[in-house]
Amino acid sequence: MYLQVKDVKKSYGKDTSYVQVLKGISTGLERGQMCVIQGTSGSGKSTLLNCIGGLDTMDSGSITVDGREIFGLRPAQLSDYRRENLGFIFQFYNLVPNLTVRENIQICQHIADKPLNMDELLETLGLTEHQNKFPAQLSGGQQQRCAIARALIKNPKLLLCDEPTGALDSKTSRDILVLLEEINAKYGTTMLIVTHNNSIKNMVHKVILIKDGLVKKEYLNEKRIPAAELEDL
Repeated sequence: MYLQVKDVKKSYGKDTSYVQVLKGISTGLERGQMCVIQGTSGSGKSTLLNCIGGLDTMDSGSITVDGREIFGLRPAQLSDYRRENLGFIFQFYNLVPNLTVRENIQICQHIADKPLNMDELLETLGLTEHQNKFPAQLSGGQQQRCAIARALIKNPKLLLCDEPTGALDSKTSRDILVLLEEINAKYGTTMLIVTHNNSIKNMVHKVILIKDGLVKKEYLNEKRIPAAELEDL
């Protein structure tokens, strides 16, 4: 199994402010799968994503990615782990405003050992004609495409997406999801997507439902619906 999570616990605060967010999460994901994590606000889904991404430390448990245990890694080791394995896409694009599209993507290209071809990636994401524009000159969908390109240029093995369509309208959301689907098929990128949108679960290989810090249910989709055919986005 490419990603394996075993009995992960995570809490914040102490004494009267103590809150246990993850109460013993166990799950896993095969290489090349697209997976959705769903749950209400405060259920722990984003915290789990951050633990897998090495952005948050866990109290106990085990997370292995491609056979590498990340629990207990020192900050420098976590930095190497993120650089070598991960791409991140967030609801808010976090683009550098005074850099062009191409320059924003180059930030991650320069730290990658085996980056994808820049021009091919720009073409795949429909950004070729926008590559010399600044973020303020782009639509929301184009900014998210730039954020996706920045994450993908590293050729990551695992793409972590936190509400990637949360700030987009339904048409643009569908375009972004079609794009993620195409990327998964073309590059074999394993994807973990946190979302509130109930329709997105229909396009992925696996669904994980989290409630009150525990996995309530997980299942494989026997019949996936193409992203272009999703309703109620």
